Amino acid sequence: MPARQPPTFPKTCRLSDAAEFKAVYDRRLKVSDRLLLIFGLPRGDGPARIGLSVSKKQHGKQAVRRNRVKRLLREAFRLTRHEFPPGWDYVVIPRPAAETTLEDYQRSLRRLTRKLAERHAAEDR
Repeated sequence: MPARQPPTFPKTCRLSDAAEFKAVYDRRLKVSDRLLLIFGLPRGDGPARIGLSVSKKQHGKQAVRRNRVKRLLREAFRLTRHEFPPGWDYVVIPRPAAETTLEDYQRSLRRLTRKLAERHAAEDR
């Protein structure tokens, strides 16, 4: 039996420039919980893509702290992105929380991306 390939996080799964972030923000489709605020934009086809916005104001001026939050979020997305609806762009903004784990972020991402898709479907009716 061949070894299972680990999930990857290619550049095609990342929002890369300000115009892509702006398009997601301008759609104003958002959901949140105690850990994350997620803006979403359905774009049709292709893999789900993510952009991260981790502010100094909420997460401290130490780059080490902000980078840890970003690493955890990227890993949570990488491990769960196969469960997300394809063709969506997400901008994820973490809320300040004490000792948030990878599993916490994974649960939150799953729940909120499902909620976004449901909200979008309800708007289309």
